[in-house]
Amino acid sequence: MRSKAERATHGGTEHRAYPVRLEVRAAGSEQARIEGYASVTEAPYEMYDFLGSYTEVVRSGAFAKTLTENPQVQLLLNHGGLSMAYTRAGTLRLSEDSTGLHIAADLNTTRSDVRDMVSALADGNVDEMSFAFRVPAGKSQWSPDYDQRDIVEVDIHRGDVSVVNFGANPATTAAVRAQDLDQMDEAAARELYERLGRRLAPQSQPSRALELYVAEIALLG
Repeated sequence: MRSKAERATHGGTEHRAYPVRLEVRAAGSEQARIEGYASVTEAPYEMYDFLGSYTEVVRSGAFAKTLTENPQVQLLLNHGGLSMAYTRAGTLRLSEDSTGLHIAADLNTTRSDVRDMVSALADGNVDEMSFAFRVPAGKSQWSPDYDQRDIVEVDIHRGDVSVVNFGANPATTAAVRAQDLDQMDEAAARELYERLGRRLAPQSQPSRALELYVAEIALLG
């Protein structure tokens, strides 16, 4: 029988997605600005792994250290494609307040991909953000029963904040890490793959969407 203590052994890049309200503002004839939160602190959410569900909380102050180190972070769409804003260029600005990780991005709307994303946000057709991060050693704390993980510090250097169609949502089993998928038997892995396919079926290009979604799961390892 597997022990819940194994939950504390996972590492690598992690993603978390949140429902968001990104405010879109015109910032000139060829610019738009979006503002919102890529992460919400002190807000427990449910995660899933090979042993079932557990609670996770990103604690207030988790971004303080990494933000003082001038991290290189890009704004992406679905964790891929060309950067739409970049901290190094000054077009993406990150800060932490009492709500969480706040983002403000200046976007060049002469780009067709930027215009499409801004339109989708303004129409309410896209309403999730995800961010990529690593947890430094010793900076997450598990409850004695391994049913709650508190993340007290994250590293977002060379990560991203992404507007996503469907991220690795904490409320779904799609947040399973690559190691967990490798440890599933064939029947369980196939059932997960088919469930993702059913969820993404309404999209215009379901096979490509599924490919991207499975690729995102692999990145969680």
